[in-house]
Amino acid sequence: MSHHHHDEDFRLNTPDFADLNRQLDRRHFLSKTAFGLGAMALNGLLGSTNALSNTPSVLTDIQQIVPKAKRVVYLFMAGGPSQFETFDYKPKLQNMLGQGLPDSVRQGQRLTGMSANQAILPIAPSAYSFKQYGKSKTWVSELLPHTAQVVDDLCIIKSIYTEQINHDPAITFFQTGHQLPGRPSIGSWLSYGLGSENQNLPAFIVLVSKNAPKDQPLYARLWGNGFLPSEYQGVQFRSGKDSVLFLNDPEGYDGADRKQMLDYLSKLNQMQNEAWGDPEVDARIAQYEMAFRMQTSVPEVMDTSNEPDEVFELYGKDSRDKGSYAANCLLARKLLERDVRFVQLYHQGWDHHGGLPNAMRHQCQQIDRATAALIIDLKRRGLLEDTLVVWGGEFGRTVYSQGKLAKEDYGRDHHPRCFSMWMAGAGVKAGISYGETDDFSYNIIKDPVHVHDFQATLLHLMGIDHEQLTFKFQGRRYRLTDVHGQVVKGILA
Repeated sequence: MSHHHHDEDFRLNTPDFADLNRQLDRRHFLSKTAFGLGAMALNGLLGSTNALSNTPSVLTDIQQIVPKAKRVVYLFMAGGPSQFETFDYKPKLQNMLGQGLPDSVRQGQRLTGMSANQAILPIAPSAYSFKQYGKSKTWVSELLPHTAQVVDDLCIIKSIYTEQINHDPAITFFQTGHQLPGRPSIGSWLSYGLGSENQNLPAFIVLVSKNAPKDQPLYARLWGNGFLPSEYQGVQFRSGKDSVLFLNDPEGYDGADRKQMLDYLSKLNQMQNEAWGDPEVDARIAQYEMAFRMQTSVPEVMDTSNEPDEVFELYGKDSRDKGSYAANCLLARKLLERDVRFVQLYHQGWDHHGGLPNAMRHQCQQIDRATAALIIDLKRRGLLEDTLVVWGGEFGRTVYSQGKLAKEDYGRDHHPRCFSMWMAGAGVKAGISYGETDDFSYNIIKDPVHVHDFQATLLHLMGIDHEQLTFKFQGRRYRLTDVHGQVVKGILA
């Protein structure tokens, strides 16, 4: 085919503006009723509220549970923090240093490839001591002195378990309810289900500590929207010059005609929508619109310079260092104050296959003070009563040392069968421990809590029945908890 004919063909197959306009008339009635959201989307860009700036809730039909929590902050300790050096006190191990793990405890359970070739699995008691704190007399490791001071606000779950034994599937499972990538994350489900409370910031914001060891990678798909419309994905806020990528105007551009450009883009998108009815067009319009409003809201919320000195003292000196875990905890409080629905902090570096005692001390020093500060700060501002705080990783660690063992130096392998995490705040009993493990923290002996049970409980606290929040994709209905999950009644206030 000659070049000329190709051009001719291309012209014939490309509807021009007039054609699009005619199509608009022809479909006028249909489109306004079927997918009319796009048409309203950019109208009130600079002020009046409109259809998409407060994303409507899909749950209005199905919501029967009174929500206890309006917002969640999830402190994700990526890498799998050891329960032995944090919250699961095992005094009987102290005189068993180096002894092999009894077969009666292991019961033939699978090991990772990292310790499968060890002839003996030598028991490693914690190198750190525990004391009881608070009215609740809760045992906490000496590595977490600040967390120990707020223990009467915590509900520590010692019997969490998962099936995933390696990092990527385990963290993906915690975040999305499935071990393979591609499903929506918890934050996306919540913003899809409940809509947004804040017009100028995303409903789901992610902060990643810059000062954590990057021992295991984090992928943006962990806060992705999966098959939900893309306006429900998590938006990462960063510490550098560009807090949110692609949000700032390009160099040398003053933004004067930005409104005009967006209006024109909106018209094009509306025509696209009338022609195809693709929901992603609506999602795109919503995102452009949100990005425009974020150009003013983000610099303001990222600026902590007007916080009083006593707040920085509370969160610790790192809280002045933008992008550190402590600074992110302080920023999380500001976002929660502005009714951002789901704030997720990731802190990597908990994967201690060797050199655990020193590495664990370092990790706890990075997060202990600011974590406790966040609880104290939310509480004194009256926000803890309707905010849920969650702390934990993707699995626990083994009682036995991987590789060589000394009292002061050992490492622990991955252990999915039981580990500790905690929740605090809205709707959760304060000052309790829930669930129990055996003397080796190897098996659960009381009140097991599966990852799906945790997810069902989190949704319940937000006023959602986890069996009702579904999304139809490729011919079947999906939900965060798949076909599993029971609300953990024993921890509800």
